[in-house]
Order: sequence, then C-alpha cells, then structure tokens
Amino acid sequence: MDGQSRKHRILMVSDFFFPNFGGVESHIYYLSQCLLKLRHKVVVMTHAYGKRSGVRYVTDGLKVYYVPWRPFLMQNTLPTLFMTFPIIRTILIREKISVVHGHQAFSTMCHEALMHARTMGYKFTLADIDQAICVSHTSKENTVLR
Repeated sequence: MDGQSRKHRILMVSDFFFPNFGGVESHIYYLSQCLLKLRHKVVVMTHAYGKRSGVRYVTDGLKVYYVPWRPFLMQNTLPTLFMTFPIIRTILIREKISVVHGHQAFSTMCHEALMHARTMGYKFTLADIDQAICVSHTSKENTVLR
C-alpha cells in the first residue's frame, strides 16, 4: 500500500482544546478537520472542561474524549504517570489508533499519552522521531533544549 492511499487512525492529545480558545486549540481542531477531509479517522483526547466530560462528537464527525481529569494549573492536568494508563490504553485499542499526535510541549496529558503509547509499541515520541515541527524560533530553541 503506498503512502498516499493509506488511511491512518490518529489520536490528537493535548490539555488544550475547545471549549477554550487559543492557538493550540484552533490548530488541533483545524488540523483534525483537514485530516478528516483526507478520509483519515481522527480522535481528540483532552481533559474535562466543567460539566463537559465523556465522549462528544463535533463538526464532521470529529470524536472528542473529554476524560474525567480536572486541570490544576493553566489548563494542565496533574502529572500522574501510571494512573492515566488504563484510559489511554483503552482509547488506543478501542479506536485502533495508528498515529499518536501529542500537541503542546507544556501539556502533561500529551507527554503521558506519548509515554504510554511508547510502552505499547508506538514510535511517535521525541526520542523516536527524525523531525519535529515547531511554530516559532523560540519553540524550536525550547524543543532542542529539552
């Protein structure tokens, strides 16, 4: 199967998503919409926002898991390392995810999902990649330092 005809099942993970508004939230949403138009399956995983918890569908069938974790500082969830594994594993298996896309270097949920995906054999963490896209020179410098 050539690269252009292969359809992926992509999990976008970040502490930052709608109903909040910002650059990261918008980028994840619009990137997901573009990938859906290319006929990839896209699922977003983020933390609960107020009473918004559980699975929701938004525009064009984008499925969003608002997992029942509450943010503790600047919309980031508290790092737990192993307590997040069961739900992340369930989503990866249930949705038959082939690509895990972690978004935002300051997202605790992103790093935990990537760590757990790596333990399950996924190769999409900064330790396993050849290239990364940074949105600015400052972001590039921070990424290189980490």
